[in-house]
Order: sequence, then structure tokens, then C-alpha cells
Amino acid sequence: MNSNVLMDEPAIRRALTRIAHEILEKNKGIQGCVLVGIRTRGVFLAKRLAAKIEEIEGAPIPWGELDVTPYRDDRSGFVETDCSKQLIMNNQGVSVHDRKVILFDDVLYTGRTIRAAMDALMDCGRPQMIQLAVLADRGHRELPIRPDYIGKNIPTSKSEEIVVALKETDGKDEVKIIQNRGDQV
Repeated sequence: MNSNVLMDEPAIRRALTRIAHEILEKNKGIQGCVLVGIRTRGVFLAKRLAAKIEEIEGAPIPWGELDVTPYRDDRSGFVETDCSKQLIMNNQGVSVHDRKVILFDDVLYTGRTIRAAMDALMDCGRPQMIQLAVLADRGHRELPIRPDYIGKNIPTSKSEEIVVALKETDGKDEVKIIQNRGDQV
């Protein structure tokens, strides 16, 4: 397999700083906003973004993590609707009800994970608005989902894969594109 690094640690840091400023500008501050990271890497990105926004604004923004596994359409069986198991907020008194929720995921591909995340959020309350932030948008949407905030657009072929590595889980920060050998022509 061939791989190329598309974003290194400084590029990821710059992208998160830009996204933080875009969120603050679009929402005119953080009043009524909450960040929700989609497990696994979206959680770490949301936490970093929350720290960056607090650095800029001088006030904390609530953030949490969302497990969308039971809501995926590629899994069969019972859907757990106990919100306390799906959405865990860093500030337990915070809810998504009537808030501007900024969902954060590492890579946007078909849109199915985001659809599952929206279903899970709706089971936890009725957000005023849901916005989407992604570190990498690789295209190939199967659902009509478009991010509001993008770290980097990375046009890909279906034979390529975008791999996000973060210090918290992988020991380093980088975004790579991998060409699968079996799919090369």
C-alpha cells in the first residue's frame, strides 16, 4: 500500500484553530452552543476544539461524546434509546435540548455515520440546530449531508482510504491517504 501524509501536526492544529474561529463567527460566540464528538477520534477533536474556543473566548464551551454504534444502518438488532448511554457530556448538567449542537467527526465519507449521530441526538432532546464539523471531507456522499466546517477537503477515489491518527489514540497527529494495492489499476 502507498500512503502520503496530507496533514501533519501543525496542519491539524491550524485547521482546528480556523474551525474554532468559523464556529465563533457563525454563531456569534458560544452562547447556547455545545460540541459533540463522535466516537472515537471525533471526541478527541471536539475536546481540542473546546480548549481552543476557551482560549479564544475566555469561557468554556460544553462538550461531550456520542456513541452512534446502535444507530448505524449497517448493524441489525435492538436500538438502545437510553440517552445516558449514548451521549456523555463533560458537564453533566448540560443537555442538547434547545442548543446549537456542533457535531465533530474525523472523516466524512458517505454521510451514514452523521445520519446515525443525528438520530441519536434527536433521541436525547430536540436541538435548536445541528451543525457539522469534520477534519477531513473525502467526498462520495450517499446521503444529502454537507459539513458546515471542514479542516481539509480531500478528493479521493473509492480505492483510497483516509486515515486519521491522533496523539490520544495513535501517538501522533497526522492525516494520510492510503492507496490500496489490490484496487490499483
